[in-house]
Amino acid sequence: MANTPQFGMTGITAVTSPPGLALPTLQVPGAGLSWMDRPPAAIGCPPGLEYLSQLDQVLVHQQVDMEEVLTNLETANKYHVKNILGQQIFFAVEELHRGVIQISGKKRGFVMHIMDNMNQEVMKVSREFKCCVGLCCASCAGCCNGEKCASKASVEAPPGCPIGYVVQRPSLCGDHLAILDENHETLLKIRGPGCKCRSMYSDIEFNVLSSDETEHIGKISKQWAGNVQEVYTKADNFGIQFQMNLEVKSKAILIGAVLLIDFMFFEEQQINQQTNQRL
Repeated sequence: MANTPQFGMTGITAVTSPPGLALPTLQVPGAGLSWMDRPPAAIGCPPGLEYLSQLDQVLVHQQVDMEEVLTNLETANKYHVKNILGQQIFFAVEELHRGVIQISGKKRGFVMHIMDNMNQEVMKVSREFKCCVGLCCASCAGCCNGEKCASKASVEAPPGCPIGYVVQRPSLCGDHLAILDENHETLLKIRGPGCKCRSMYSDIEFNVLSSDETEHIGKISKQWAGNVQEVYTKADNFGIQFQMNLEVKSKAILIGAVLLIDFMFFEEQQINQQTNQRL
């Protein structure tokens, strides 16, 4: 039987982690953080994702890691997923692969465990390491086999049961993505702001469209968090807006899209800002 992480009331602990792999400790949210009540189970909805059936907006806030701030060393990413009232619905924590964590955000693979408020893992988002990514491979189908080099994340809910994928599509600035179902059929498309405005001190929006791009379904916003957080940490804040009647699985895959977008476009940018600030 393969070794798997266990999720207890004190956080995540690895039973007997494979060499080079360590799971970070997850602190259970304290009394100062309110939780959204879990709705009743729904037919056709993966267990634990019932929260999303009642929401048309989700906030994804990356947790500030003081060790990272003080040492300038990359640590495992952690995110609070909340409703518009600030009540937590999920907590996401990245598996820590020693020696791999320092790799550029654009290339870095990850496995993100997403737990509900009972510390039960309800989703898993995974992305393979990409040694060949960037503008050339994102935009040129003939360069290094663009499809193979494109960023891709898989979403499972519950873990072990794929519900969809987020796939980078060819575009000039590499910010076009597609939301696919478990059969790789296109459900939605995401269109970024292009090559402009990513470094400006303002929100950055990625529009979520229907598969034929005729209907605006919602948007993903990278929210400007202020000079202190943006310059001295790499913690990013995102908002997701979608139609209330959008299928729960599609809403869940959009959360996976936010995690991929953070790694693709903002992890390395934040690291560069911090480095320049310290020089």
